[in-house]
Amino acid sequence: MTDIKNDYQYQPGFANHFSSEALPDALPKGQNTPQVCPYNLYAEQLSGTAFTVDRKHNERTWFYRIRPSVCHTPYEPFHKKTQLVGNYTDAANVKVTPNQLRWSPFDVPTEPTDFVEGLHSIAGAGDVGVKHGMAVLIYAANKDMEDTAFNNSDGDLLIVPQQGRLDITTEFGKIMVHPNEICVIQRGIRFSVALPDGPSRGYICEVFNGCWTIPDLGPIGANGLANPRDFQTPVAAFVNEEKPFRIVNKYGGQLFSAKQNNSPFDVVAWHGNYAPFKYNLALFNTINSVSFDHIDPSIFTVLTCKSEKPGVAIADFVIFPPRWSVQENTFRPPYFHRNCMSEFMGLIHGTYEAKQGGFVPGGASLHSMMTPHGPDAPTFEKASKEELKPMYIAKGTQAFMFESSMQLQPTHWAIEESGKVQQDYFQAWQGLKSNFDPNWKPAQKK
Repeated sequence: MTDIKNDYQYQPGFANHFSSEALPDALPKGQNTPQVCPYNLYAEQLSGTAFTVDRKHNERTWFYRIRPSVCHTPYEPFHKKTQLVGNYTDAANVKVTPNQLRWSPFDVPTEPTDFVEGLHSIAGAGDVGVKHGMAVLIYAANKDMEDTAFNNSDGDLLIVPQQGRLDITTEFGKIMVHPNEICVIQRGIRFSVALPDGPSRGYICEVFNGCWTIPDLGPIGANGLANPRDFQTPVAAFVNEEKPFRIVNKYGGQLFSAKQNNSPFDVVAWHGNYAPFKYNLALFNTINSVSFDHIDPSIFTVLTCKSEKPGVAIADFVIFPPRWSVQENTFRPPYFHRNCMSEFMGLIHGTYEAKQGGFVPGGASLHSMMTPHGPDAPTFEKASKEELKPMYIAKGTQAFMFESSMQLQPTHWAIEESGKVQQDYFQAWQGLKSNFDPNWKPAQKK
């Protein structure tokens, strides 16, 4: 999967200050807001952080566009049927349960449905109104967004395609996102999604505060995990069209729609460090134990959204990629666990090593805070007896986890209306019998 063809041009690097122009000299020289911009464009700033945030964390971009984004009619409620939640502290929006949850693959719609219309909230914590928390969503769509742009005022979106490519047009340029790639589109950025492969499905992690960044490496050193050079940000590409266009805005967990008479993708040039990006998961440099014991899954963190408490994440994006397993005298699958974090898992393709069945591509599981979980009975029996030789595991597989320090609560749609909850999920562990032997003695060393 490392040879995914780049359908568009990109700028490499993570959190750089980028500059891009679709026409020569479209970026002003030496200043941001000249009295008259090149090509008689409008200057418009998109701020991702407050003006006074320290320079290390300050994020903003300057657009030079044909018309400013303010040229639209007042927003009105968007009445398409969607199942979205903005406040996960309101019991009316969630179904509180401490149980292990697993879903069969979510259906791709049969009725014409675009990316926005196919969004469904699965679980979350916090409230978008106070910019604190995170949410998990799925999308399932079968048609392009036609003359429509979407922006999310509630948070940053990490999009994980599972079925079908996403051809995304943004104000910054175009991005093609394949399964086994991810894309991050930050708060307020307008974008439109086309489906070149037809019906498509995937997962989204939305963070209401903070931003997605690569994790610190600590004693790992200067290299490893997701290397900054492998992230890709689009180059400027503009559309100069005068025709009716719809802008859909997710605001307070609800959708609103406005109209304008020109394309919102009319940015001729831009510069800044607040920009969407994509990443190929096959480029992840995996770290693992080469001696003994199953290492904590935090070593597989691709991106993190940090909280104000050091070492505690609002959300981590973790993958379980193909890799070598060589530990000696070790139970190699994931261990049995009760976690002060919540764990939402999805499967892009393949078979996850800790489950022999039921967890399939397009489905999901949720083990919320302190909910016991671990390998199922067949996996435990097999791993307890197999010969411990070097093995290349998870070949052809890409599982992932959205992990959060918050107590994720599932939505009513996810539990009651989706029709995908596996009611017998608890049975995965019922076959775990007692192997206790009070007369056990350690093996004699030869």
